[in-house]
Amino acid sequence: MKRFALAVICCTLATSALAAPKSCEELKAEIETKIQANNVSSYTLEIVTNDEVHDQNMVVGSCDNGTKKIIYQKNNR
Repeated sequence: MKRFALAVICCTLATSALAAPKSCEELKAEIETKIQANNVSSYTLEIVTNDEVHDQNMVVGSCDNGTKKIIYQKNNR
């Protein structure tokens, strides 16, 4: 019985560690990598609060437990 309880506790801890939210800077870096892999040369990624989002179509990520968003804008040359 003790082994079963220990296994349940370990699984619970492992699951919560895997679901830990990413920092905004870490998520922004991952998104930048994907954008650059698609050969987009001129763009802007910005971390803003939820109140600062004017166009939901520009949102490419959410961070800080949903309190901030990362918005993407392709710049014209």
